[in-house]
Amino acid sequence: MNMIKKLLVANRGEIVRRIIRTCREMGVQTVAVFSEADRGAAYVTDADQAVCIGPANPLQSYLNIDALLDAARKTGADAVHPGYGFLSERGAFAEAVENAGMIWVGPPSKLLRRISSKCACRQIASEVGVPVVPGTLKPVADPEEILKYGRRHGYPLFLKLDKGGGGKGISRINGPEDVERVFKQASSIGSVAFGSSDCYLEHVVAKPRHIEVQFVADKHGNCVCLGERECSIQRRNQKIIEEGPSPAVSPEERALLFDWTRRIVLRMGYHGAGTIEGLRSADGSYYFMEINARLQVEHAVSEFITGLDIVKCQLEISCGMPLSFVQEEVSLSGHAIEARIYAEDPETFMPSPGIIKRLSLPAVNNCLRIDHALAENTTVPPYYDPLLAKVVAWDGNRPAAIGRLTEALKRIEIEGIKTNIQTSLKVLSSELFLRGEYDTSFLSGE
Repeated sequence: MNMIKKLLVANRGEIVRRIIRTCREMGVQTVAVFSEADRGAAYVTDADQAVCIGPANPLQSYLNIDALLDAARKTGADAVHPGYGFLSERGAFAEAVENAGMIWVGPPSKLLRRISSKCACRQIASEVGVPVVPGTLKPVADPEEILKYGRRHGYPLFLKLDKGGGGKGISRINGPEDVERVFKQASSIGSVAFGSSDCYLEHVVAKPRHIEVQFVADKHGNCVCLGERECSIQRRNQKIIEEGPSPAVSPEERALLFDWTRRIVLRMGYHGAGTIEGLRSADGSYYFMEINARLQVEHAVSEFITGLDIVKCQLEISCGMPLSFVQEEVSLSGHAIEARIYAEDPETFMPSPGIIKRLSLPAVNNCLRIDHALAENTTVPPYYDPLLAKVVAWDGNRPAAIGRLTEALKRIEIEGIKTNIQTSLKVLSSELFLRGEYDTSFLSGE
């Protein structure tokens, strides 16, 4: 069984540095790629080799399959890790890597193409007896079909893109008067951002909590769950704070969620790391929402509470190795919580690109982890997602972990750009959050 010798990381920023760290431990050489806008970025020098793949425009660089494959060929890479975002769940990219004779670190291209449809995933979940958020299992054709559904089942509804992601293209329909406008808007976003205007309907779940289960599955029919994460602190459907285990999930509910996860994953024939995303309603009902077929931004939370390296699992699985552990050997220890640091205005949530003029971060240790690719006098470009860093704290219990994260955030100094650190500190000090009594409307005030 051949292990990866040289891995190209088809991404940018902190996730590249994170993947390189595991590769070093495993003796795998690495290749970083960068656009002209990232030429001076700190992560570029971490890799054994680095290749410029094009202009700042992501369509000409990080989303350019030909440029990425050319970089892999020129450097002799035998595998590609897509990170998250960009092309990480794009079946066409996975297929191009496979056709080039390289190892794709992720689920196979045929499966990625199939499960890129959220409706297809909802159908699979239904087939194996896992409840889905009530709504349509197939895309809706036009506004009239939505009106007909609304007359029969009522409002409010969410119109979601069948091939969307990252919180984009989710629109609320409060009544018939919203239907035509929302349908036109969502279809337009879908066509431009995801190459598909297909949309489906979901009922609005009352006071939902966003709960996701991290899993790893090999090519030999083994699927192991690595705990759940609570991701309900969001702004504009984008996560800000994640923690695990969830303060809302009981041991019995956790066992049920693990069972549902394995049913879905094994029916799909999935291999690699991924998450099953779900909602928990105010009455304690759980619903499958979607699958994220990649490494998650918040994977460090699960690594802290399980002691496992999920990137290492990904690399070994992609080489055909069976998982080296079974479900009974995975125990959840203590509590971990992560705050994402974005380059954005804390009041408007608008991006805040610019030059980092001063940077001071607290020292990391066995209980504090900061995943970043920051350095003084480097530029935060305006062309990409504004995520700067992830600060993750662990301790023996939830209050202590929150305290550790709070202290770490207070000691971070980033000058030259605005960040959302104060927003996170307000959340962490809130009585509702401290009691674990929150849902996805926490920041919107709905």
